[in-house]
Amino acid sequence: MTKLRMLVVSAGVGLSALATQAVSADGEAVYNSGCLACHMTGVAGAPKVGDVEAWAPRIEQGIELLYERAIQGFQGATGVMPAKGGFAHLSDEDVMAAVDYMVSNSQ
Repeated sequence: MTKLRMLVVSAGVGLSALATQAVSADGEAVYNSGCLACHMTGVAGAPKVGDVEAWAPRIEQGIELLYERAIQGFQGATGVMPAKGGFAHLSDEDVMAAVDYMVSNSQ
């Protein structure tokens, strides 16, 4: 591999890491980077963001349970939530920020 090619690859890896760090601080960005695939359309029984009626019973169970199920995954009567939405690279904090974003937009 040439030095120039190695430099380009290294720069790409570095930028990727920076992008991941930027997403970590923002629940909306985490949501937009993947969660919306299911939570915008209701795929697999996912409650749509903004659907107050669908979110109300979930919110009533408490935020800690929502975090737990989003992080660890959950099989419910009407659908399935894969662990971290299927995005294993997300930190627990990323997932919690996305949950906070969805809840705040669904009350």
